[in-house]
Amino acid sequence: MDLIIGGAFQGKLEYARKKYKLKASDVCECSIDKEPDLSKRCINRFERYILWCMRNNKEPQMNFTDEKIIILNDIFCGVVPIEKEARAWREACGRAGTALAASANSVTRLFCGIPKKIK
Repeated sequence: MDLIIGGAFQGKLEYARKKYKLKASDVCECSIDKEPDLSKRCINRFERYILWCMRNNKEPQMNFTDEKIIILNDIFCGVVPIEKEARAWREACGRAGTALAASANSVTRLFCGIPKKIK
């Protein structure tokens, strides 16, 4: 599994599309309103899946095959939110990022569209 992290609107999905030659049908776009299709090759906005899991009392899936690409917006840095749910979500995303990075084959951080391999 390859993990791509970075702030919002930093070019993570476009980078993944080019690097892994992804088609639109390869990408699952996570939503906070419905369970995602985790069978797709690329899971985009994994942080939304985590919030969906929190709201539905489910444990997020964290074990993925070598072919999977996970894209996670970096919501676990910066100003700590005031709202209780937002703080819990931020913490859950930080823990998920840590767990995903530990088992990932590679971790790439994007900033202003520039990738930096950190693992």
